Amino acid sequence: MSLISYLHVVMTTRLAELRRDGERGDSPVPTAVIIFGLVFVATIVTGLALGKANDWMKAIPNHTNPK
Repeated sequence: MSLISYLHVVMTTRLAELRRDGERGDSPVPTAVIIFGLVFVATIVTGLALGKANDWMKAIPNHTNPK
């Protein structure tokens, strides 16, 4: 019976802690803005990588693109 009492106290304490922090998860920046920023940065990084890869391939002598 002491195990059940212990688990009850632990769960009650944890729920009280979670209720106390009612502001958790509220961000001043909306999720859509964060996602847009991540997509924007990923697009820039992808473009830079593609540019570097093209420059690298053009540096190979006698290189022709496959048809």
